[in-house]
Amino acid sequence: MNKVILFGNVGKDPEVKHLESGRIVAKFSLATNKSYNKDGEKVTETQWHNIAAWGKTAETIEKFVKKGNSIIVEGEIQYRQYEDKEGVTRYIIEIICDRFHFAGGKKEDEPKKSTAMSNINDLPGAESDPSYDPFA
Repeated sequence: MNKVILFGNVGKDPEVKHLESGRIVAKFSLATNKSYNKDGEKVTETQWHNIAAWGKTAETIEKFVKKGNSIIVEGEIQYRQYEDKEGVTRYIIEIICDRFHFAGGKKEDEPKKSTAMSNINDLPGAESDPSYDPFA
């Protein structure tokens, strides 16, 4: 099974392309953080992930996702390679998003209802859960 779930912040507004075939793709970066204590001090490491979404999911992302949004992305990891103009093999790792959920931020920026998203409070460890600690 190839399943990825990431919780992070959108690094830039999604780039959306409407292809000649009629398909739509949305691409953006997502920052995830890992915190730990080292020598009594909190250290936070940030990882950046390339996210791509297609079809209805891309349409929803185009309408509602903006830089800085905290979201949960569900999808699969994809590895690709290509040869650039100089003949050098380049590798791309991206997450193909099939679902996403808002995980905080300004309520007025979030959509009222969409079939592409679940209610974040229905997920385990939601902020409404009294034991929820995102930095634990």
